[in-house]
Amino acid sequence: MQALAVVLFPVLLMLFALSMERVEARLSRLSVRQQEVEEFLDKANHADVAALAREGFPGALARFHRRRRRGADTDEVDDSDDDLRARRAS
Repeated sequence: MQALAVVLFPVLLMLFALSMERVEARLSRLSVRQQEVEEFLDKANHADVAALAREGFPGALARFHRRRRRGADTDEVDDSDDDLRARRAS
């Protein structure tokens, strides 16, 4: 019985390490850089913070970048539309 444990323990340990490596790789793809977080916190408006609470950081950051690419003049319309959708969903 002890011989079986001696043989199985290293195999199970290797399988566990490989599975944790896969989890770490997925998490690193989902993470964001510190610079992106700081930029978001410095320049986010109320609608961006609400999107952060609803969607999580990757979704809110994507919305923030889309808004910055389009410009501030179209953002006012989009923010009011997002607020209306959020109120209707509640």
